[in-house]
Amino acid sequence: MEIESAAQEKSRVFAWLKALPGKAKDKIVNVGKSIKKLGKDDPRRVIHSLKVGLALTLVSLFYYWRPLYDGFGMSGMWAVLTVVVVFEFSVGATLGKGINRACATLSAAALGLGSLHLSSLFGKEGEPIVLGFLVFLLAAAATFTRFFPKIKARYDYGVIIFILTFSMISISGYRVDSLLEMAHQRLSTILIGGATCIFVSIFVCPVWAGQDLHNLIASNIDKLANYLEGFGGEYFQVTEDKDSGGDSKNDKSFLQGYKSVLNSKTTEETLANFAKWEPGHGRFLFRHPWKQYLKIGALVRQCTYQIEALNSHLTSDMQTPPEFTRLIQESCINMSSESGKALKSLSSAIKSMKHPNSATQHVENSKAAVNGLKAALEAAAIEDSDLLAIISAATVASTLFEIVECVEKISDSVHELSQMAHFKKVEATVSPEKPQLLLHRGTVKPVLDSDSDHVTITIHGTASDSLEKENPRAPKPREGE
Repeated sequence: MEIESAAQEKSRVFAWLKALPGKAKDKIVNVGKSIKKLGKDDPRRVIHSLKVGLALTLVSLFYYWRPLYDGFGMSGMWAVLTVVVVFEFSVGATLGKGINRACATLSAAALGLGSLHLSSLFGKEGEPIVLGFLVFLLAAAATFTRFFPKIKARYDYGVIIFILTFSMISISGYRVDSLLEMAHQRLSTILIGGATCIFVSIFVCPVWAGQDLHNLIASNIDKLANYLEGFGGEYFQVTEDKDSGGDSKNDKSFLQGYKSVLNSKTTEETLANFAKWEPGHGRFLFRHPWKQYLKIGALVRQCTYQIEALNSHLTSDMQTPPEFTRLIQESCINMSSESGKALKSLSSAIKSMKHPNSATQHVENSKAAVNGLKAALEAAAIEDSDLLAIISAATVASTLFEIVECVEKISDSVHELSQMAHFKKVEATVSPEKPQLLLHRGTVKPVLDSDSDHVTITIHGTASDSLEKENPRAPKPREGE
């Protein structure tokens, strides 16, 4: 038995060793595919990695170039550390961290030197006590300020650096004699490292958080538009003509695209916070109304929750009476499609930064469909015994009512954004057709019969006939006019 078990163990080890190269190869291939997919999803990630390498190469000159090393010494390492911790993916994030670090370092260094001078007035015995009390007081106060939401959102990193720098200068200054020179060198290298990050981030393939937020809001609205445009036909099983092709019929991806909007709040708030740090660029001027994007995003998520409830009825097994289905079908399809068209127009307006004038008509059409359905329901006689059978379809109609209201709010918010951000005004390129007036030439002759109050009108021709004679090149009226 022992011999057999030993043989089996050896065979298992041999099989494992034999399969090891294949498993290692598959693992390497999978890692390579993951890297390739990550780069394809957003090529800016590859560029960002190269930018970080460039910034680190530039600040490493403090060690490679002898004149710089003689001037700053080992403090040049602080420039390298600053690049590592400050350089972020977007310009806004890099600027926010860089400004936070610079301001926190300067203020903490000044307070640290001031605390050392103040503690020295109390003699050798009282100096450590005063220093310890000041470190405790400022560290506790600065830590408490991190609980304020606004400070937490924009200045949290700066508060951390303030506590770190003040503590280091206050504590190390008690034993170090040439503290002022050391502080000067470290401050200089930190500022140089931060400036290098900001320069490379802005001038080498910049990634703007404001642009990402702008595109994200437009994309989220577009996802809701795609769902609403296709919901009516999907729910009521209304198919398009066969001549339009069958590719769109089988594509049900629009039914799931809206789900990513549900979890976009954190991303929107983060991008808006970073965008506030960015200077004016492209179509986004200084003090661009980024808060309005958050308002639109909140309304879009509110509409998404209604769509989530609406989506649950697509898989419902409840059978609705055909009479009630025919009653609400046209209005529900119109509400859904017109709301989708309105959102599609709003999304396009945000992307192109033009006034969303065309969305207003779609919103009005959806509201007209709501009023029409309400009137039809009031006119219809629905017995109590039918309520259970129609509850699912009635819920769909009620949810569409709320979606129409939400779309109207989104439209109002986008109109406010277009005014605040000075979107381009769209001018009508096609003038509305003027109705053609057919002026007839004729004579009016009274009827000789005295018992009648009528007159006889004899028509000899139209005004267009005379115009044609006067101007043979004038266009002839179409038949039926």
